[in-house]
Formats: sequence, C-alpha cells, structure tokens
Amino acid sequence: MAGLVSFDAGRAARAFRAILLVCAVVVAAFYLGCAATTRIDAGHVGIRVRLAGSDRGIQDMPVVTGWVFYNPLTEQIVLFPTSVQNVVWTQSTHEGQAFDESITFSSNEGVNINADVGLSFHIEPTLAPKLYGRFRLNDLAKLADGYMRQAVREAFNDVASRLPVQEIYGAGKSKMLAAVTQECRDIFGKDGIIIDQLTINGSLRLPQNVMDAINRAMEATQNAIQSHNKVAQVEAEAQQAITQAHGAAEAARERAQGEADALLIKAHAEAQANETVRLSMTPAVLQYRALEHWDGKLPEYNAGQLPLLTFDVGKLNPGMTEAVRRKLLKEMLDRAQPSVPPTGSGTPPASPSEPR
Repeated sequence: MAGLVSFDAGRAARAFRAILLVCAVVVAAFYLGCAATTRIDAGHVGIRVRLAGSDRGIQDMPVVTGWVFYNPLTEQIVLFPTSVQNVVWTQSTHEGQAFDESITFSSNEGVNINADVGLSFHIEPTLAPKLYGRFRLNDLAKLADGYMRQAVREAFNDVASRLPVQEIYGAGKSKMLAAVTQECRDIFGKDGIIIDQLTINGSLRLPQNVMDAINRAMEATQNAIQSHNKVAQVEAEAQQAITQAHGAAEAARERAQGEADALLIKAHAEAQANETVRLSMTPAVLQYRALEHWDGKLPEYNAGQLPLLTFDVGKLNPGMTEAVRRKLLKEMLDRAQPSVPPTGSGTPPASPSEPR
C-alpha cells in the first residue's frame, strides 16, 4: 500500500513539472514574440540595423509603416520621424529653450548682426538610413540644435559677409535670406534633410551706434527723395503753365488768322461783286434802272423843263472793247457760280446770264 502511494506522488510531481515547463515555454515564446515585434506608426520610418553576421550594419532600405518582425538578438529597429519639424533659435527664454539661442553673423564691414531664426524641415524617408549612418542619432531635436544650427549660422555668415550692413538691414534682407535658404538646402539635401522654410523672426538687432547711423542715412535719403519730388512737381507745374500759355497763344493766333481770313474773304467777295457790277454796266442797263425809278414826271425849274437824265458809260470801262468786257464778265460769273449739285438731285445748275 505504501508503494502505491509513492508511485502516485511521483506521477503527480512529473505532471506538475511538465505543466510548469509548458507554461515557461509559452511565457518565453510570448516574451520573445513581443520583443521581436514592433510597430512603425504613420509619420515615421524604421531603419533595420543588423548587429551580427556578415552583413551587419545599417540596411540601405528603410522599413515601411506597420508591424515589423525582427530578431532582437541580432537586429535593431531605429525609428525616424518624417513629419515636418519646427525649431526656433531665439534670444527669448520663453520660446525654444530657456537660454539665448539666437544666431549672430557679420556683414562685410564686420558689424555683428543678431537675429531670431526659425527653421522648418523634414526627413526624406529613402535617405533616412544614410542620415542615421552619419550621425547615429534619431532625435531630430538634438540634431537640429547641434549640427543644423551650426550649419545655418555658417550659411548666414557666408552670405552676409558679401553684403553691406545697410543693405542687410534694408531692402537686401529678403535677398540675403533667400541666398541663405538655398545654401542650407544644398548642405542638408545630401543627408536627406529637406528645408521647408527658413525665417528671420522679428527685426534684426544691430549695435546702437550702427542703428543711429543707418537711421540718419535713411532720413537723409528720404529728405532727398522728398526734395526731388518737390522739384519734379515744380517742373511739372511750370511745364503745364508753359503748355497752357502756348495753347492759349496758338488759339489766339488761330482766332486772329480766322478773323483775318474772314475779312479777306469778305473784301474779296465785295471787290468781286463791285467788279461784276462795273463790268455789267451798259447804257441800256443804266437807262433801264433810271426808268425804273422814274415817276413819269420831269423836274420843273424856272428855266423850263430839263431833259431826261443820261449817263456817259464810256467812262466806266475806258479803253475796253465790248468783246473784252463780255469775256471778263463771263469769267467772273463762272467763278462765282455755285458747285453743281449731285446727279439725281433734280435741280439743274443755273446758267449765268448777262444783263442786256
């Protein structure tokens, strides 16, 4: 009986040990499964790094998003954010980090210029392995505050050293910023860092004596521009007055010329009319005009009645034959004849007739 009890206890112990072994295997498998699995969320890219073997090192191809299975004993997955990162290097302790991170650079005169700079960038996913292989760093904030800040400061110094301080502080500020942005893109693009935007936040800070000199120069320039504008205005008003006077004089000349032409035309017409009348006078016409105005009574005088009034027409056109007189009269009447109306008007032109 004692042997039977001992046999049952041995079987139970072996069964219990088997159950413990199975549980341990399950737990170990679960643990290894969790350790060998990771998830790459959207906005990130994973880099597979082999820790052992003949192909150990950083793999060229990044891992896409989703669940990734790997061997934690021989491999490592490094996550890189690919979303846009924003950093600010400012003098204020209330923005960015709690100390002065502003950037100082120099103009070609050696004047120190201080500025708050903002930078927006993102990582090109296909170049993430190269970036990690160079810096061994996947914390982009540390990368920006270290390597990238130094490169941006050197780019500002390189571009600003070719420009005068007055141009940097004035209209050349945007030109300088564009050149610095392009230089930063050339530097960072090789490592897979894409620059989205580089800005100067607020105004540039210069030494007070330089600021005073620039303000005086700008004030002098503004005064010169105002003086030039006043001179131009005076010249424009003077030119306008000259133009108006010229126009008035030209109008007066045209008016006087018109009046003179009118007088000449009138005088010519009267002279032509008088000449026409003179050439039209014949004894018969004069006798007819006298009879027209005669009332049929002869004037009475103490010496008796006077004969009818007569005229010596030979004195009207001395030395002129009848043929010449008729020819001249016809020419004058032809010149005075109105133009022929258009065909179809129904009004025939009047033919000149000489009084008989």
